[in-house]
Amino acid sequence: MRLTLAEPSYLKESISIISDLVNEARFKITPNAIELVAMDPANVAMVVFKLLSSSFTEYDVKNDIEIGINLSNLKQVLRRASQKDMLTIEVDADNRLKITLKSSTTRTFNLPIIDLEEKEQKVPDLKFPITIKTSSSILNEAIADVDVVGESVAFIAEPKKFTLQAEGDLNQAKIEIKEDDSTKVNTNSDEKIKAKYSIEYLKKMINGSKLSDDVVIQFNKDYPLKLEYKSVDKVMLSFILAPRVEND
Repeated sequence: MRLTLAEPSYLKESISIISDLVNEARFKITPNAIELVAMDPANVAMVVFKLLSSSFTEYDVKNDIEIGINLSNLKQVLRRASQKDMLTIEVDADNRLKITLKSSTTRTFNLPIIDLEEKEQKVPDLKFPITIKTSSSILNEAIADVDVVGESVAFIAEPKKFTLQAEGDLNQAKIEIKEDDSTKVNTNSDEKIKAKYSIEYLKKMINGSKLSDDVVIQFNKDYPLKLEYKSVDKVMLSFILAPRVEND
């Protein structure tokens, strides 16, 4: 196996974002992509990541390979990669992950491959009546606004409108996003659909905006939320977040 990236940023940013939610993860390296599906330690959020072979300048993988890695260690190494570096990933003779950064100098890092006990994660088959596509910056600003007020935020969808609402002990924040050139609300229901989610988790997930200018938001009443960031033919990073169901 030998993989070379001329632009390390997609891998670097993705691992930085994922490592905020997951400590250790199993990468599946197939002839078509590097893939990862992982749950956070609290089993509240799932991360699904795919870096396509088309984003690499060299992608030599004959068979599927699985590699368990400590993500904070990997993040520290990738932070040393600059835009000028060619980044090469291999598995060395001692069964370690070998990362080479090459520009005017050649720097080599070896990371231990770890055995992960947990079973392979499966992405749940979720059905959503709502799909909202908007700019990443609109969602980022809205989450920053509700973060001032509370710990959870209600996502509310109705035809042609998407609203985020949060309440604290005394404060309230409401952000209305109407359908326009940068926001499309597709719903197969005439009624309002509402669900609540943790702002703390959302703050980590919206860093996916570093990978894509747009975000696709899907949810349902008291049902998981899915956020997806995608750069065509390069990278896909999506998150699934459990709802906060409150007992009235």
